[in-house]
Amino acid sequence: MIDDETLERIETLAGLRLSPQQREKMRQDLSRILAYFQKLQEVPTDSVQPFDPLAGQTNAWREDVPRPSLPRDQALANAPATREGHFFVPPVFEE
Repeated sequence: MIDDETLERIETLAGLRLSPQQREKMRQDLSRILAYFQKLQEVPTDSVQPFDPLAGQTNAWREDVPRPSLPRDQALANAPATREGHFFVPPVFEE
């Protein structure tokens, strides 16, 4: 069961403002989802090979060669907001 503190934290992180009825529905839905994942833990998987979508292939990395970047004023030219020569983004989470 999802407790009130956890539900409130999820609501805050998701930027939601739920009514009491919506909160209860969310609590029920999340509890059902967690119960399903707990049920999956009971499935015997000892004899199942790990999934390897690219069997036998390795990453083909390119050389990392430094090169000049854009000048700061050009990089910031289309930014909606800047502050002291940097991109400015308003806070997403508040403590």
